[in-house]
Amino acid sequence: MDSFVLFFVSTRAQRPSSPEGVLNCCEGDVLFLLDSSGSVSSYEHSRLLSFLSDLLLPFSLGEDQVRMGLLQVGTQPKVEFDFSAHYSQTSLQGALRNIRPLRGDTNTVEALRIATEKVLRPGAPGGSRQGLPRVLVWLTDGVKPGEVTEPMALLRDEGVAVLVVSTGHGNYQVLKEVVTPPTDKHLYFVDIDDLNIITEDLRNAIIEIIRAERMTARDISTNSATLQWRPVLTGLNGFYEIRFGPVPTGGTGSGSGGPGTSPSVGGGQYQRFTQAADSSTARLTGLKSDTTYVATLTPESNDQAFNTLSVTFTTKPEVLSPALISISELGPSSVRINWGPLQPDRVVSYYIEYSILPSGKLSAVTVSGTQNSTVLRNLQPDSTYLITVSARHSSGTERAMSVKVCTEEVTPALLDLQLTTMGSDSVQVDWRGSGTGLKGYWVTWEDQQNSVSAQRSTMYLPPDSLSTRLSRLPPLARVCVSPIYRIARGDGLCCTAQFHSDALSYGYES
Repeated sequence: MDSFVLFFVSTRAQRPSSPEGVLNCCEGDVLFLLDSSGSVSSYEHSRLLSFLSDLLLPFSLGEDQVRMGLLQVGTQPKVEFDFSAHYSQTSLQGALRNIRPLRGDTNTVEALRIATEKVLRPGAPGGSRQGLPRVLVWLTDGVKPGEVTEPMALLRDEGVAVLVVSTGHGNYQVLKEVVTPPTDKHLYFVDIDDLNIITEDLRNAIIEIIRAERMTARDISTNSATLQWRPVLTGLNGFYEIRFGPVPTGGTGSGSGGPGTSPSVGGGQYQRFTQAADSSTARLTGLKSDTTYVATLTPESNDQAFNTLSVTFTTKPEVLSPALISISELGPSSVRINWGPLQPDRVVSYYIEYSILPSGKLSAVTVSGTQNSTVLRNLQPDSTYLITVSARHSSGTERAMSVKVCTEEVTPALLDLQLTTMGSDSVQVDWRGSGTGLKGYWVTWEDQQNSVSAQRSTMYLPPDSLSTRLSRLPPLARVCVSPIYRIARGDGLCCTAQFHSDALSYGYES
């Protein structure tokens, strides 16, 4: 027959607490299931909240660190705050001081349903995060816990670690069955006035579950990468030892080892350096392009043992210029072509060839390896060019890249516009245009005296037209003529015709 397990831990000197947290070691979501039914007195309830305050104070809170939630058990269980509520100790501690007991029945089964379907569900509003540890800490007096075995088993099957603190000494078999092994670290029986005895042990048990024992590689380029990790040595005496090197042929270099494990690199071809205890990143430089590396991080401290972390990453392939070509300052007879990346230490010169498609005369220009753009002039308007940029590298290799460019169409403006009034409401319109590619003329006229409400009239004329007569015009008519080309209009001219008894000719008005 199983006996009761009582934990009385000798009091050890605790580290000074910081109101904004000192444990920057962890990632995870921790939900506390607090019994505040009628079987828990006001004194016991306040002692449990005080215990939670001391227990949680050292944790660093945040979206990428630890998040806390609290669900009270009563007749109608209540989510006091979910995982999205508090991102600082100031906010969390203030919330704990303002919580009041629910009273009523100990409806733990309903509370577990809420925890399973809402708070501990990854991706739910205010719920837990995908891929990070989840912990449920049940604080109970052990009185009438209800049929909790099955819902607790469901949570454990979904990956939630279950810990229990009981301030009573009953229902040991039930509580032992619901916790996640090992029982001696996850099940605590303690008198309400002795909760402080288990504070450090329970905190350490939570840390063991949510400790962020992983290292990531970011900002990976062709010859460098940045390692990032949790600064688990903050506040301790020690340093980080970092080793990195190419993964040997046939190896993966992945996984974590125990303290002191060296990187699995071929022939001892690794580099080693150390970082200060408060560091959380390190930049690796001088790497080879398109190569898989393994890096390991070993926190070294006389105060505590830590696991060695490792990460495998592959540097990017070498990018030879030109890898990108763009066009700017495009006109009918010129274009600026830009390329990159600029590699003056590798490129001796750039050779630019261009010709009209499909079989125009080939032209070329050479520029220095320190330039990443040039202007090509004396081009034919409204034409498609094939432009090729070739880089002559100091290594003897060459790399070329091509792009098609269409120069802009020439759209000459109208040269002259004359209006001659004919009678009381007609006008003879004459103009002079020039340029190839002309597609026609656009003629418009409207009442100049009443331009707000007047309706504009329009007319299209073929390209061989150089005059037209407009009738039934208003007394003060503004007439405009614009040349039309394949893709755009050229600048037009406008004149105003005024009809009176002494009708006169009017010259153009630009």
